[in-house]
Amino acid sequence: MKKTFLIVAALVSFTTFAFAEELVITIDVAPSVLNLQSGGECVTVHTDIAYADDVDCSSVTLNSKTASIMAGSCFSDDRGYFVAKFSMIEVRDDLYLTTGEYNTLKLTGETKGSKDVDGEPFSGTQEIWVVDNDDPINGPNNGPKGPR
Repeated sequence: MKKTFLIVAALVSFTTFAFAEELVITIDVAPSVLNLQSGGECVTVHTDIAYADDVDCSSVTLNSKTASIMAGSCFSDDRGYFVAKFSMIEVRDDLYLTTGEYNTLKLTGETKGSKDVDGEPFSGTQEIWVVDNDDPINGPNNGPKGPR
């Protein structure tokens, strides 16, 4: 009886772990209005998941509807939360964002597991407005201001 109980408990634990849902996190993409002609070097994603060296940076990606890119660097902010940086060039050239409208970006990754346990998947999404500085309809005009 005791052996049967242990086997059933082990199966329930395994099943619960195997079908665990991913952890949904809150993300804050900076800049929140992305200018594709920006001279900035990176897009930064701040999260509400504790970093504490528990996030597997090699698993972290930023995804659009049609593509994804890997994080260039990962670190902890001054409050201990996970932050990922992505190359502006890769965001602009590889994510196929649509100018003049909101685009949904999704950050995905996994926590570090142990040798016996896989990491836990996590994800968060945010909509950002995308503009092209050279587009007179959807982007700001950085030309001379005032009457000509």
